[in-house]
Amino acid sequence: MKRGKRYQESVKLIEKGASYDAKAAFELIEKMPKAKFDETVEAHFKLGVDSKHADQQVRGVIVLPHGTGKTQRVLVFAKGDKAKEAEAAGADFVGAEDLIPRIEKENWFDYDVIVATPDMMGIIGRLGKVLGPKGLMPNPKSGTVTMDVAKAVAEIKAGKIEYRLDKNNIIHCPIGKLSFGADKLAENFATLYDAIVKAKPAAAKGQYIKGMSVSSTMGPGVQVKA
Repeated sequence: MKRGKRYQESVKLIEKGASYDAKAAFELIEKMPKAKFDETVEAHFKLGVDSKHADQQVRGVIVLPHGTGKTQRVLVFAKGDKAKEAEAAGADFVGAEDLIPRIEKENWFDYDVIVATPDMMGIIGRLGKVLGPKGLMPNPKSGTVTMDVAKAVAEIKAGKIEYRLDKNNIIHCPIGKLSFGADKLAENFATLYDAIVKAKPAAAKGQYIKGMSVSSTMGPGVQVKA
């Protein structure tokens, strides 16, 4: 795959085979040629687990100290007082059965996260084939199936993210925008790193974190020291 000139110039700044402290890695990314937009910065963790086994799954949720820089649009499935609480907490959309045909027939996906009260899951289950592939299905493990909808909405708006292992045993996670600067990105990275370490499955054997890197949307990966 042929890379553009900007990418190639960025690669030249990385010392071959080198690993950097987190803050130094972000400072290096800051020096790379910029895109015309505020790039997202991602962290990547290669783990010594096997995602095929249920007892070696790694997933969880955290609130990054400086958020992600992205405004998350939240849809809440709730009724009565819980619907009012969701609206007061800043949910972008709130509804119940009335939303089902809109999602099913109109392909309505103008939101990033769905939160639901437990009593709504029977209704939302009908949307599993539509929401599942998009990663939008509410889940108790990610805190998106809850009676405390106000707290859930507030945390998502504050920069709550979910991290989870992919089929290649890697966690990819956005940790902010390039405009945050190295200090804030390093703090967000440290929060995510600590969470992943604490989430180590009991069944995991040998070296747990096998490699870490960070990158901007358009840039190459920079290896980070453990």
